[in-house]
Amino acid sequence: MPVDPGPTELLTGTSQFILSAGKADTLPQDAGRVLLPLARTAIASQLGLDRQENEGPQWLLRQGACFITLMRDARLRGRIGTLRAHRALSDDVKANAVAAAFRDPRFPPIAAEEFPAVALEISVLSALEPMRFDDEPDALRQLRRGIDGLVFEYGHHTSTFLPQVWEDFKEPADFIARLKYKAGLPPDFWDPEVRLSRYTVFKWRESNLTA
Repeated sequence: MPVDPGPTELLTGTSQFILSAGKADTLPQDAGRVLLPLARTAIASQLGLDRQENEGPQWLLRQGACFITLMRDARLRGRIGTLRAHRALSDDVKANAVAAAFRDPRFPPIAAEEFPAVALEISVLSALEPMRFDDEPDALRQLRRGIDGLVFEYGHHTSTFLPQVWEDFKEPADFIARLKYKAGLPPDFWDPEVRLSRYTVFKWRESNLTA
């Protein structure tokens, strides 16, 4: 499911994502050093550039969901991701990297000559946590600013924001209003059938990976 979120940073500590069996497992602290080159190599191969993919660690074979963000000159150049883990994390990274580079409908495909100027960011998602709430104010009170990514669902209307997008909004009400608008609904829309799910992310960007 292609969706759209915002900027990322290298985190310290241990990262966690959910396996298909529902058990929690961990990503190493420096997982970005494996994931980001994997994403870049996938794009490079589509461009016909000579980049060799090496065999990665075993944790890449576990199921995981991620978003890949491409930036150029501090501006968004493409972003595609997966909300629910359904394939090996390595496959999800490569597929979303290629999709962000060539199939984001908001942008023309990445060209080989501009690729060196494009910076990659990756966010690995936790499992979605369905929220329970009585009404919209109750849901807003539960949201954790800067921590929760949010999925909005109503009928065939679906949208998401990564936790990083909180940087653009001061209030939870503004955050969710824009999320509804993104889903194709009026910002003041609400219905008892609205479903909300939240998640957290573990994120890295190429500019933070020092030697």
